[in-house]
Amino acid sequence: MTARPEPASAGTPGPPHLERKFNMLSATALNMTNMMGAGPFITIPLLMSALGGPQAMLGWLVALVIVICDGMVWSELGAAMPGSGGSFRYLRESFGPARFGRLMGFLFVWQFVLSGPLEIASGYIGFAQYAQYLWAGLTRPWVIALVTVVGIINIALLYRRIQSIAKITISLWAGTLITVAAVILTGATHFNPRLAFDFPPGAFNLSLGFFLGLGAASRIGIYDYLGYYDVCYIGDEVQNPGRVIPRSILISTIAVALIYIGVNFSIIGVVPWREFVPAADHPESNFIVSVFMEKIYGGTVATIFTLLVLWTAFGSVFALLLGYSRIPYAAAESGYFFRAFGRLHPTEEFPYVSLLVLGALSIIAGFFSLGTVIDALIVTRILVQFMGQIVGLMLLRKNAPDMPRPYRMWLYPIPGLVALLGWIFVFATTDLRVIVFGVAVLALGCVAFLLWSWNTKRWPFGLAEALS
Repeated sequence: MTARPEPASAGTPGPPHLERKFNMLSATALNMTNMMGAGPFITIPLLMSALGGPQAMLGWLVALVIVICDGMVWSELGAAMPGSGGSFRYLRESFGPARFGRLMGFLFVWQFVLSGPLEIASGYIGFAQYAQYLWAGLTRPWVIALVTVVGIINIALLYRRIQSIAKITISLWAGTLITVAAVILTGATHFNPRLAFDFPPGAFNLSLGFFLGLGAASRIGIYDYLGYYDVCYIGDEVQNPGRVIPRSILISTIAVALIYIGVNFSIIGVVPWREFVPAADHPESNFIVSVFMEKIYGGTVATIFTLLVLWTAFGSVFALLLGYSRIPYAAAESGYFFRAFGRLHPTEEFPYVSLLVLGALSIIAGFFSLGTVIDALIVTRILVQFMGQIVGLMLLRKNAPDMPRPYRMWLYPIPGLVALLGWIFVFATTDLRVIVFGVAVLALGCVAFLLWSWNTKRWPFGLAEALS
């Protein structure tokens, strides 16, 4: 751990402090806003296809266990180090900011420059999929063109100084709530349990194929839960972070899990799963929620509902690109990533290099299939961010036992080990090509770190003091 700076002398102004304005309600809302994008509307066919039937809902249970246990890791780290930066800060401090913490912090931002655009791209893909309901016969070239146009519009809207996006965020969140509520209420009043629990023969045959499918379903579930930790990225702005951060993570995870399960059962309780599984053989699976609404209310209502889904999808990519473009910028500004990402626009004062790079990569990633994007996203984040933080927490417990910990993981270290085993299971059951891709990205990041450190004469090639 680095030594704390000496306090400013009397009469000397100290560093500015962010206002702690996020209470329990707003912190929970922040997490849920980032968790509930277009995910529940675009992943149901992929989830059902993973195991070929409603038994794929087991993937939700596995994912829920992983994220709840992993949420305890985030909770302890976030409560102990309630500053901005989230994973970047935790990895840097856990592994030592002057040495291996520099490597882990760099690798986190390195993989984030890729995994962030992959997450944004999933929203672009979802947008294009539901647009196919409105414009029948939208061919692959036109889908790519639509992804490109939506991505450019997103960049253009964010390519400016944004002093406050509260009204935009609230309106986007309201659209999401209306859409989700409509699905759940409709499903509850038209639910057919014989459709929802129509298991195929041998549904629970515990073969290798079953576990590979369970891993695929779990990755879909984890993708839809992503964001349960977002409050940790703004720890400097949270009231009573030792209490608010852990509780907001737990509450938002359970609330969103219940909402997603309600959405999924609403769909499969109305639309027979065999009509859209496997997803690759059924084009209508691209807009399954529109099909769901059309079955009950007809084409006009389904069209209006599709527009709400498009609104929700665009809202999610807008918020993601806005927030994610600030992470490489913050790392570069503090000396832990390439200096170019720390550049601000000369007149509007926003991180335009980071915004343009992540925005362009998001558009390119949108050219691939949704399943490939989700698998690559999860695998790329597992090794450094999720597994790295679990190891980092254990290192802090050992090396800094006296560190103030307002929240301590329940039954330590069992939840951390459960999360670690869960991440290993999800990683190991991924397609080999995606695993190779994730490992290659990490290896390339190590090479880039060594070249960057050599050029800047820092560890492990120099004795220049690491910035804290």
